[in-house]
Amino acid sequence: MNLINMSPIGEVASIIDEKVYERWGEVVSTIIIHPEYKDGLVGLEEYSHAIVIFYMDQFKEKTQSWIRKPRGIESLDAKGCFAQRTKYRPNPIGISTVEIVSIEDNVMIVKGLDANNKTPVLDIKPYISEFDSREDTRSPIWMKELMKDYF
Repeated sequence: MNLINMSPIGEVASIIDEKVYERWGEVVSTIIIHPEYKDGLVGLEEYSHAIVIFYMDQFKEKTQSWIRKPRGIESLDAKGCFAQRTKYRPNPIGISTVEIVSIEDNVMIVKGLDANNKTPVLDIKPYISEFDSREDTRSPIWMKELMKDYF
């Protein structure tokens, strides 16, 4: 197996320090890009939204079981980690589509990023509807219920 070595391009600054499962849509976060990558932000201000890829280093799986009840809710059936957007996965990589509030120098202010304070940011991509939006998608009912107040 090949190991993959990645370095963060920045870090999240947020008031959120713990697990939160609702109301992320109103959370305003700051992404501080390391100075050597700040030129990568040029032109991103032309977009309304971006996709932030981050490493959920604060939530490592303690067991090797990749199946669990979503959010530990007893009334739900257990599902595999790849059927959920859980933090507990073999490679705890998170993605969020966020609203770009502002970009100045190496600081990006975003709304709706569901990442905790001090979370390492791996990459940022512009949200491009032709790439990132699909019609006729489906999700299970339990996921729709789980996400009702998430954003």
